Amino acid sequence: MIRKFAAAAIAAMALVATGASGQAAKKPAPRPAGGLNWAVTGSITAEGHHVLGNPAAKLRLIEFVSYTCPHCSHFETESEGQLKIGMIAPGKGAVEVRNFVRDPVDMTVALITNCVPANRFFQLHTAFMRLQPQWIGPLSNATAAQRQRWTTGPFATRTRAIASDFKFYEFMAARGMDRQAMDRCLSNEALANKLAQRTNDAAEKLGVTGTPSFMIDGILLAGTHDWDSLRPQILARMD
Repeated sequence: MIRKFAAAAIAAMALVATGASGQAAKKPAPRPAGGLNWAVTGSITAEGHHVLGNPAAKLRLIEFVSYTCPHCSHFETESEGQLKIGMIAPGKGAVEVRNFVRDPVDMTVALITNCVPANRFFQLHTAFMRLQPQWIGPLSNATAAQRQRWTTGPFATRTRAIASDFKFYEFMAARGMDRQAMDRCLSNEALANKLAQRTNDAAEKLGVTGTPSFMIDGILLAGTHDWDSLRPQILARMD
C-alpha cells in the first residue's frame, strides 16, 4: 500500500537545508467563453497549487502526490483518461495537484514541474508520472558516492547532481527547456522551501501521511489511496 511518514517533510527540509497551505481558499474564476476544453485548461491557486479544469466547478478533487511514489505513477495511468473525460472535460469537476515531497529526488522533479508556466504544468506532471519507470532506476541502484552528492553540499550542487544522474537534463531538453534554464530552476531554493513547507502543512494540519492521498470538499478521504477506491466516491458526488 502507500508509504507512510512519521514526519512527512523531513527529507524535503533536509534537501532544502534552510528550511501554508491547508485546504486552498477557492476563488472561483468566471467560466471562460468560447467552448473552452476544460481537460487541457490549467490554472494556479493563490497558494501556488495547480488546478486542471473549471476553477469554479462544484467538485474539487485534491491529490497529494510524490514523483518517486510508484503508487502515484500507477494512479496517474489508471485515472487520467477517466477523470478527464467523465469529470474535467464537461466542467463537472477539477483536479488540484499538491506536491507532497518525500525525498531529494522528488524535490528535484517538483522543482522542475513548478518552474514551467502554469499552462504547461499538467503536461509535464503527467510525463514524469507516466514515464516514472523509465527514469527512476538510479533511486534504487545508485552508488554511495552518488547518494552523497544528492544530500551534501550547496543546494544547487545537489539538485544538479540529481538532474544529471537521473538524466533530467535530457528529459527536459526534449520538452523545450535548455540546460541554462534548468540550472536556474534547480537553483531556486526559495521555491524548494515553499514546497517543503506545503508538505509540512499537509502532514501537520491536514493529516496526510502518505501518497497518493485525496481530499474532496475539504475532507481527507480515509483509506483511499488508489483509483478503485476513489472512483466510486467521485461518482457519488457527481450524481
